[in-house]
Amino acid sequence: MIELKVTGMTCGHCESAVNKALSAVPGVARVVEVSHAKEKVLVEGEADIQALIDAIKEEGYTAEQAS
Repeated sequence: MIELKVTGMTCGHCESAVNKALSAVPGVARVVEVSHAKEKVLVEGEADIQALIDAIKEEGYTAEQAS
């Protein structure tokens, strides 16, 4: 499970945009959770973490690997 901290999302539309972007990244088996309230994204699969972060940034949000 890959967990990312995402900032800048404010609503369900933001969550949908991030979910769609992450689903298109090679290696993503499933987007488990996208939460603007928790500033968190959970992804299942073997995707490259930088590719996930880049996909989120392309949508206009900030992302980093959760510690």
